[in-house]
Amino acid sequence: MRRLPAWLMCLVLMAGLLSCGGHGKLEKAVRSVMVNGDTTRAAYDSLCSIVTDNPGKYEDLLTPEGKVDHKKMAEFIENIGSHLRPPMHWDTRPYGGVDDLSLTVYFERSGSMVPYDQRGGGGQLKKVVNDLINHFPAGSKVDINIVNDGIYPYQHTVDEFLKDRDIYQSTAGIGDAAYTDFQLIFNKILKAQRPGNVSVLVSDLIYSPKDTHGVSLEKIFNEENSLATRAFAKYKGKSVVVQQFMGDYSGNYYPYNGQPFNYSGKRPFYLVIIADSDVMDQLAQDKRYDGVLNTTMARNSYRFNQSTSEVPCRVLPEWKDNAGRFRVKHGDGIVLAKCQGDRETGKLCFSMAANLGGLMKDDALLTNAANYEVQSIDGYTLTVQPIDPSMVTANNKEYLDGMTHILTLVGDFKSPRDNIHISLRNELPDWVRQSSSDNDTSTGGTFATTTLGLEQLLGGMFDAMKGGSSYFDVNIQLQR
Repeated sequence: MRRLPAWLMCLVLMAGLLSCGGHGKLEKAVRSVMVNGDTTRAAYDSLCSIVTDNPGKYEDLLTPEGKVDHKKMAEFIENIGSHLRPPMHWDTRPYGGVDDLSLTVYFERSGSMVPYDQRGGGGQLKKVVNDLINHFPAGSKVDINIVNDGIYPYQHTVDEFLKDRDIYQSTAGIGDAAYTDFQLIFNKILKAQRPGNVSVLVSDLIYSPKDTHGVSLEKIFNEENSLATRAFAKYKGKSVVVQQFMGDYSGNYYPYNGQPFNYSGKRPFYLVIIADSDVMDQLAQDKRYDGVLNTTMARNSYRFNQSTSEVPCRVLPEWKDNAGRFRVKHGDGIVLAKCQGDRETGKLCFSMAANLGGLMKDDALLTNAANYEVQSIDGYTLTVQPIDPSMVTANNKEYLDGMTHILTLVGDFKSPRDNIHISLRNELPDWVRQSSSDNDTSTGGTFATTTLGLEQLLGGMFDAMKGGSSYFDVNIQLQR
């Protein structure tokens, strides 16, 4: 029997790989990940999302229960890698049986925190912390610490913490509640972290170091900005999510430079969630932890140390806002061919469905066009709107499935060729500046919604962990 040449055999095998099961999109994604060397848990999870988002197409890679069959997924990836030139290997087996993450809570007990948990209040702070603990699966390792001038282990069980209706009374006498040493706290949290650990500081984030008599507020702000930068810059690969909440406050407030005064009303408090970047990605994507980062009680949130991400986009051939004509050209990248402006206005308008969910940004940031940079020859402008279930029809379901937002671009179609570049700028969100104050000596003005020096503290974290200059970049080529 005559044997096929080796080169022809490779082509036959590759053709079989491409045709079997119609796995073109998944195969392309696997190739991209391996060629780019992005063999991380987050990359593997993104491949699994392609499978679970299209169960009909990838049913041979799913278990009978509809979950990814990690053994078959590993074989699929290994098969593709073996046909690359040179061949590549990616051991995804460790990602198959993901262990539960551990949680360490650092609960601030300072003079300005006690009024958040009075018997007559709504108990929002305690509920947020209890919900955080309960969002971790049963059996997860959970440790609780009390922090102020240092870090002290909580002397009771987790169940006792959850049931405690007066947590500040039961922890009275632990540490020195007169001041909070953020430099010590952040350094100890970061140093103590082990793989798979999520550490959460519960705090009002008011920097109140020891011995500040006669020290100017400007000097204090510069100090807290520097300490945050210094602490987080030492620990590479960390990611931080800061969530802002509002809670009932009833009791003495201790301003930086003035006499304590009694205040009853709302005040902001925060969760600072710290983890390795791949652990934070898992926390965002693993359904077992749904609610930790997506809690409905959070007023605002922001994730630090986020590099530029790939954002899936699909051009909508038919959409209510479309104007002019174009044809989606299939292949690498987004290319619109045979473009024509509208006969009456000369404008070309087209929309894309995008999945911005992985960016972990709130809609106030994502839908504000001022947060984006759009570059083109013909001056295209952008609008962004969240996808509502009422938008989904039988005709567009395949384009909207798994997507979160509609990106619409409009411009005067004049140039024979144009390249539109869209990026979402990586900047501290507006809510940080709006929630920061430089005077806390009275209850007037924005006292109920602001935190002294918040912009300086979070700005220091931002400087240490900025990541990429944009959260995502998308390029669209236009051709006549």
